[in-house]
Amino acid sequence: MVTIIPMLRRELVILARQKADWLNPLLFFIIVLSLFPLGVGPEPSMLRIMAPGIVWIAALLSVLLAAERVFKDDYRNGVIEQLVAARQPLLAFVLAKIFSNWLSTGLPLVLLSPLVALLLGMDQVGLTAMALTLLLGTPLLSLLSVLGAALTMAADKGGLLMALLILPLYMPLLIFASAAIEAAAMGLPYHGHLAILLAMLLLALALVPLAVINALRINVS
Repeated sequence: MVTIIPMLRRELVILARQKADWLNPLLFFIIVLSLFPLGVGPEPSMLRIMAPGIVWIAALLSVLLAAERVFKDDYRNGVIEQLVAARQPLLAFVLAKIFSNWLSTGLPLVLLSPLVALLLGMDQVGLTAMALTLLLGTPLLSLLSVLGAALTMAADKGGLLMALLILPLYMPLLIFASAAIEAAAMGLPYHGHLAILLAMLLLALALVPLAVINALRINVS
């Protein structure tokens, strides 16, 4: 904790200075959700049916949009190389990156869930399910996106490569999160889906930071 607090403070200062890094994904999320009713029509029943997939595809793409720059600047400026060469604990650095990434991309999506429900004509039960899936799923999105950023940070144009590596890992999350919202809309229990999402998040919390540390060391060796 003594090490991670200065690291997290540094990341928050960078986010405050580079507002485009968190504003662009947020605006992308809002624009995508606004375009779907225009494209498929304003019919409430159709929007409610399509809402689970719409919400999660938009969330997935918006988080992925912000992931490429997670380590790019630190890699180009030699910060990561210095941390590795000085044998500094990389775990605090990686956890600060993951948490700041979620604060800038995942948390705003959770806070926007009432607006999303209004746009897509969802009821209170669907809104609750969507907010819970976003609360459990967006940290997992951040973990996987940071892993992809660590694997591709040395590539000149790593965005496409990162998408090819990470999008298959998003599929189970997309399936269970969408299924939870759909079950809630149909009046069915969805606690089992939430339990699976929580298990996936805990597993990723245990494994992904270690994988990110190894990827950083390999890229600077």
